[in-house]
Amino acid sequence: MADKQDYYETLGVGRTATADEIKKAYRKMAMKYHPDRNQGDKAAEEKFKEVSEAYEVLSDDNKRSMYDRYGFDGVKSQFGPGGFDFSRDFSHAEDFSDIFSSIFGGGGRDGGGGIFETLFGGGRARQAYSHTGAQDGQDLRYDMEIDLENAIFGGTREIAIPISEDCKKCSGTGAAEGTKRETCKHCNGSGAVVSGGGFFRMQQPCPVCRGQGSVVRTPCTGCAGSGRVKNKTRIALKIPKGVDTGARVRVSGRGEGGIRGGTNGDLYVVFHVRRHNIFERNGDDLECLVPVPPDVAALGGEVEVPTVDGFAKLKLSAGTPNGKSFRLRGKGCPMLNRAGNGDLVVHISIEVPAKLNSRQKKALKEFAEASDKSSYPEARKFRDKADAFLSRRDSIKSGK
Repeated sequence: MADKQDYYETLGVGRTATADEIKKAYRKMAMKYHPDRNQGDKAAEEKFKEVSEAYEVLSDDNKRSMYDRYGFDGVKSQFGPGGFDFSRDFSHAEDFSDIFSSIFGGGGRDGGGGIFETLFGGGRARQAYSHTGAQDGQDLRYDMEIDLENAIFGGTREIAIPISEDCKKCSGTGAAEGTKRETCKHCNGSGAVVSGGGFFRMQQPCPVCRGQGSVVRTPCTGCAGSGRVKNKTRIALKIPKGVDTGARVRVSGRGEGGIRGGTNGDLYVVFHVRRHNIFERNGDDLECLVPVPPDVAALGGEVEVPTVDGFAKLKLSAGTPNGKSFRLRGKGCPMLNRAGNGDLVVHISIEVPAKLNSRQKKALKEFAEASDKSSYPEARKFRDKADAFLSRRDSIKSGK
């Protein structure tokens, strides 16, 4: 993913481009790099696939939103194994048809192959026109925000997501009780029509039956003839210990329902861990800033440090400087899908006392009077460096 070009740059549009501007840009690029216009040019074919991938994402409001928020990781789960495949993942066949039919014209119906078959060997685009077999449901993505405590200790969270399923009233046919679907006369039941001619022939879903191959004369009242209904499904999701932002959990069979007996899709849950008010996460390690009174830092003593197992006592030696770090082994986050925990890194922050009473002020004055340069070695080093800087400055200004 690191070498991929930004989708907006691929199409030559700005991040605020409208849907029409994106479509116009794709039309221009697709026509330029289309394989039928660049016979035998592998580079042009690859470029055509790249602009098609960019259009697939940016022309879909949901995919575009996920890409804008999370980059390539946001849309990675939308494509099959190995990343975007034109024949399998390009889902805007109607847009594709509109772009090219206006240039090549044509019409008519026949059983010949289409652009999705001749260029890239069929796959998902051709399968979409098949109306007799079962179709698997689409995978879904759900982005979940969790607190750091959930990421550390795990737990269970119930989520509710709308899922498309077969209408129970008509068993997914879309036809009212006592009726059935009828063969589409426009495409003779094929579910597809072919336009264009010569070197360019393009197959697209039948505009009458929308690729179904059949139509409903008397629609089911439960689904208005679509055969599908949206049902809010509640799922008890287990949060694994150690998840971090970007971690993804697959819940098999809890995506969109299959069509005509097809297998349900899967649900992919992507986690986003909120910032914490005590700990900062760094991989499996946790870090925290612990305020320490100046007398404890100067004289030595113990401070209590919060860890995933409760408070731990940290012993400070006399003269502990501000910013000194300590590593507590095994007191960090659990390692996802592995045994053990990361570490806890504690940073010491010496707190300047506030709202001093007269007794405290007197004690500090007596301490100051009893101190000399040796009491503050770091301040002494800093002053020596500053004196050396100013001495060099004076030599340069005087020309010596």
